[in-house]
Amino acid sequence: MSRFARADRRLSLIQADTFRVVLVTAGSLREAQRLARIVLKERLAACVNLIPNIQSWYWWKDRVTSGKEVLLLIKTTRARLNPLCQALKSHHSYEVPELIALPITHGDLAYLRWVEENVTSSSR
Repeated sequence: MSRFARADRRLSLIQADTFRVVLVTAGSLREAQRLARIVLKERLAACVNLIPNIQSWYWWKDRVTSGKEVLLLIKTTRARLNPLCQALKSHHSYEVPELIALPITHGDLAYLRWVEENVTSSSR
């Protein structure tokens, strides 16, 4: 059963400025899973989606290079953004990990409440 199975099915779209989606790439599925567990365990994120097998092209050390990566889509709050990024940087294998935070401008009220309830400043 989905975590949304008993939720009110009426859409209640609200304007939101306190929520963020953070984009991070990892070099392997194993590393992406490890990073996801770390940020979830520390309640720095409510949800992490892993999108495997993306093809990335980028400049690195004066050369264009490419490789397969895993994209992490991390849902959090503005208040937890800095600790989240610090945790990701300290546990990431890349010398310069991709850490991009995008504001969530609108979202379903029930979902955003769920994010807020699951991203706390202390462990439960």
